[in-house]
Amino acid sequence: MMRQAHKRSQLRTRAVVAAAALLLGGGGTAVIAQHASAGASRDTGGQDAGRTSRDTGGAAATEATTLECPDVGDRLRDVPAPARTAVSRGLSELDAQVARAYERMTAGQDAPDAVLDELKTKRAGTIGEINDSLKTDGNGPVPAAVEPAALSGCRTRQVSTAAADDSSRDLAPRLGPRGKPGGPSRADFADIRTAPQRNGPRARPGGSTGTFTSVCGRNENGHFNPDNVIVTPGVRNGAHHMHDYVGNKSTDAFSTDASLAAAGTTCTNGDKSSHYWPVLRVLDGKAAPDANAPGGGHDGNMGTVLRPASVTLQFKGSPVSKVTAMPRFLRIITGDAKALTNGVANANASWSCEGFENRQLKDKYPICPRGADVVRTFAFQNCWDGRNTDSANHRTHVAFARPDGSCPRGFRAVPQLVQRITYDVPAGVPFAVDSFPEQLHKPVTDHGDFINVMSDRLMAQAASCVNSGRTC
Repeated sequence: MMRQAHKRSQLRTRAVVAAAALLLGGGGTAVIAQHASAGASRDTGGQDAGRTSRDTGGAAATEATTLECPDVGDRLRDVPAPARTAVSRGLSELDAQVARAYERMTAGQDAPDAVLDELKTKRAGTIGEINDSLKTDGNGPVPAAVEPAALSGCRTRQVSTAAADDSSRDLAPRLGPRGKPGGPSRADFADIRTAPQRNGPRARPGGSTGTFTSVCGRNENGHFNPDNVIVTPGVRNGAHHMHDYVGNKSTDAFSTDASLAAAGTTCTNGDKSSHYWPVLRVLDGKAAPDANAPGGGHDGNMGTVLRPASVTLQFKGSPVSKVTAMPRFLRIITGDAKALTNGVANANASWSCEGFENRQLKDKYPICPRGADVVRTFAFQNCWDGRNTDSANHRTHVAFARPDGSCPRGFRAVPQLVQRITYDVPAGVPFAVDSFPEQLHKPVTDHGDFINVMSDRLMAQAASCVNSGRTC
């Protein structure tokens, strides 16, 4: 019965997506417009979940509704190896439950309170299953359970879609007064020349100033899937959005350390590391090949996938110390795919334009001068706890350096990976990153993923290069 209900919900989702695509010539999604930043929102406590934004005297609507739920995965502190697949399936199911509830709310066919109550019941059951799976190890103390009562309840939030200025006026013909269903809105774009200039900490005596680059192409071999082997290993479509890959040729939901080490690579120096990030799509009104596929239109991601113009993968040093080689199979996630509803504590999006990279936008997509490519930059955590290659929430084993460049107590500096991806976005055409539906394709939700599969010898070479101040 549960499988049949899930199938019916998938069919409803596809029907809504298809309807939106028809209305927008294939470029829309089945969700509503976005807001200007992750902080520009207010809670409705679930009372106004079905309320749509209103026009006043013909003015454009300035609010949209999203669904906010506690992030269970972020609360996990220990997941025994035998429980990982069951926990992964549970986390993926929680994401699917939120997406289905969000679809029902935005369709306006169900009472918001009823949707929230049903969602709470389903989430409580799935969280209970996750807790049960944590007890299956049998070899040592049972990990602390996550609390269903505290984490199962969700609420709605109203988010602003009003642009702060007229810098996105040239996108208006494409976006319309409310933006695309599901985003983006004009509020999500800003002229890069309005962003403040930023400078990082200066190198001091004893710092490491070298760089090591792996040349791995720009996914010319078309390696895409909606999996996330770090967060939801063993689950197909665990990301619910499409990922672009470079480096390791085999990465998918079922990859293991052994399979990654045995695979081929697109990198010219033999680096088998896996690098991936959500695809960028242009909302050009054209139906994409994955309009009805998992990770694509099935999960509210529509538009044409934009291939990178260039990808640079560079390892940098610490401004205050030498770096230690990363351990093989170290896993790092930077940014937060749920930053709209989680808040920006783990957000690490950086958007800019070629020629203006001393200016970075965190919660806006850049409007670039004509001829300048859009630039996405992911600067990864550069401090490691010296023990673990991963952690239950995939965050606590690594950390960012302090503002002065030093690592927090108990952490040591490692080469900092910086993924830099550029795109030749057609002038005047809006674009958006793939996201979970309720995250409204916000620029602040951008994120990157990395698994170090360098040989120990190659990583030692990289660390030596960085520590000696060379460019390799």
